[in-house]
Amino acid sequence: MARRKRRRLLVPEARSALDQLKADVMNTMTPEAAKFESAQRQQIPLQKDGDNGELTAREAGKVGGPIGGQMVKKLIAMAQMQMMNEQQQDRSNQ
Repeated sequence: MARRKRRRLLVPEARSALDQLKADVMNTMTPEAAKFESAQRQQIPLQKDGDNGELTAREAGKVGGPIGGQMVKKLIAMAQMQMMNEQQQDRSNQ
C-alpha cells in the first residue's frame, strides 16, 4: 500500500493566514466552508460530518484542486505586487 505524504507548512505559524486566504479566494466566511462551496459547484456530495470515504480520488481532487489553484494565483499576484512596490521604492531612493 502506498504511503500518504502529509504536506506540512514550512512556517506552521502561517496556517491562520493561509486559512484566511482560502476563505477570501472562495468568497466564503470560513476556510471550512470553502471546500463545501467547491464541492457544491462541482456537484460532488461532500458530507459535513467528516465521513467522505465514498468519494473517489478524482472527486476529492475536484474539490481541492480549484481551491489550491486559486490560492496559488492569488499568492503569485501578491508577490508580483510586492516586487513592483519594492522596485518603485528602490527607484525613488536613488
